[in-house]
Amino acid sequence: MSAAITVLKLQQRLGLSSACRASLARTTQQRGLQIFAADQITIVEVGPRDGLQNEQTQVPTQVKVELINRLAEAGVGAVEATSFVSPKWVPQLADSAEVMSSIVKLPGVRYPVLTPNMKGLERAAAAGVKEVAVFPAATEAFSMKNLNASIPNILACCREVVAAARDQDIAVRGYVSCALGCPYQGKVNPQEAAKLAGNLYDMGCYEVSMGDTIGVATPASTAKLFQACQEHVPLQKLAAHMHDTYGQALANILTCLQMGITVFDTSIAGLGGCPFAMGATGNVATEDVVYMLNGFGLNHGINLDKLLAASSFITGALGKQNNSRAATAMLAAQA
Repeated sequence: MSAAITVLKLQQRLGLSSACRASLARTTQQRGLQIFAADQITIVEVGPRDGLQNEQTQVPTQVKVELINRLAEAGVGAVEATSFVSPKWVPQLADSAEVMSSIVKLPGVRYPVLTPNMKGLERAAAAGVKEVAVFPAATEAFSMKNLNASIPNILACCREVVAAARDQDIAVRGYVSCALGCPYQGKVNPQEAAKLAGNLYDMGCYEVSMGDTIGVATPASTAKLFQACQEHVPLQKLAAHMHDTYGQALANILTCLQMGITVFDTSIAGLGGCPFAMGATGNVATEDVVYMLNGFGLNHGINLDKLLAASSFITGALGKQNNSRAATAMLAAQA
């Protein structure tokens, strides 16, 4: 009883609504945390884009293609393949059209790409892309640094891209960058980030992913953000994009699971960072998340052995250490 009281007091201290507390309670009704509001989880693999964009040495196009193919074959249902941005800003992704024309597109697998503006959308559409993403930032400082424009101007650009994409039957996903912390501003008001998510949803994004771009979030700040988001976007239309700079990403994802979030962006081998946020590490490792989900018995459709093979492939190709603890342990056990 005392433990339950302690949890309730903690939830009240965080300012969680009664509906949010009820959602959390549903996860503890049977077998501890074994039961969640939903048991089907979607992994959006962002390694080929978010993971590789920060590499200082140019990654060969064929390596990118092989990685994407391996991830799709492992059962990942959504593989963010590349970004149609200016090569001036992200030279690593200058081969976006070639990547899209070279990958094997498996039935039932989505291959979204980032498109910051109409020029990017036009290039993506010409490459046969069926899903794109727009990505405003939650702070003016990061928006100016990352996209060289104010938040209102970026939102106007997003509306134009979303409308044009939908006219061409191209699905649009939305990201809110720096939703939980900014390298220039510091703390971010969760209400402001949530309103931005609402703007993206209202303009036609089918889903909005809230990004901890620099990896500073904690379970407490994560819970506050997604509670605020529910006032503007249906829970089932929200996703979490957690970087792991401070080692909190898995705990944050568990918090999201308890709140009913079922879509998570992850990066193979924990690759990545942010070109405009010095010190930020990659997204939470896909292997670590899948290992945790397996422990809960949650469905995600990913073959862990094939995922490990993809992890070993890309770290070998890059000559880098594997940042996934689960992959490192399991690959060592196989050796």
